[in-house]
Amino acid sequence: MTDITVLGPFTATYGQSSFAPSATKPRQVLALLALQADRVVPASTLMEEIWGEELPRSAATTLQTYILQLRRKLATALKRDAVTAKNVLVTQHGGYVLRACPERVDAQEFEKLAASGGKAFEAGDDLTASRLLGQAIALWRGPALMDVKVGRVLELDVVGLEEKRLTVLAQRIDADLGLGRHAELVPELSVLAAQHPMHETFCAQLMTALYRSGGAWRALEAYQRLRSALVTELGLEPSQRLKRLHQAVLVGEEFSDRRSFDPSHHRTATPSNSRTSAA
Repeated sequence: MTDITVLGPFTATYGQSSFAPSATKPRQVLALLALQADRVVPASTLMEEIWGEELPRSAATTLQTYILQLRRKLATALKRDAVTAKNVLVTQHGGYVLRACPERVDAQEFEKLAASGGKAFEAGDDLTASRLLGQAIALWRGPALMDVKVGRVLELDVVGLEEKRLTVLAQRIDADLGLGRHAELVPELSVLAAQHPMHETFCAQLMTALYRSGGAWRALEAYQRLRSALVTELGLEPSQRLKRLHQAVLVGEEFSDRRSFDPSHHRTATPSNSRTSAA
């Protein structure tokens, strides 16, 4: 059975044998095919990933050479298995398909768990959401394709995966807040807020966790750090939802700690030189 890991160091194995090449360009080809497992990747897309706009005259022939190299690696990994390399790395419709069960590709398993966890979250089942979303995040072993040279096609995939990871992580934390795990979330959220100093959702979650666990003054400090970063780097004020949360902490109001994360929320930042009133 083929196992593919892209959420961290790139690995591709069949049984106990690896078929991931060490050479840069064939590795790029296999990584792109792995991210699109069971979907046709046009030869033109593979060539764009390897060479960008500066395609050599021999691009098509060289790509075919890389595919043959990958099939040889696969054939070695398959050994006496009845499956042949051409059955796993298939030429089809002007491109190539890497056959792999979705549950054996960590990126696809991540998407599946994220979707199931998101449905549970929307239904108000925080316990199930926390479990499923936590399992999705646990699949990550580092930055996606951290040891693969990334061209402009893979770069978009990597950026998309990282954005999805942050979204799923924020959703999982909101589920945990809904379960009342405020104090135990503070260390994790403190690190996330430091790593992403202008990420409003992590700031809101940190403020909520601190406030609910008796650290109102620390919640106010977290807000000020975010505001300072936004004003300094972008010339923007925090969004109205952050201002409302800040005001609630200032006056000691009760507020709901559910859904500090809102995937449909589109932040409209306020220029720092505008007059704004605290909500």
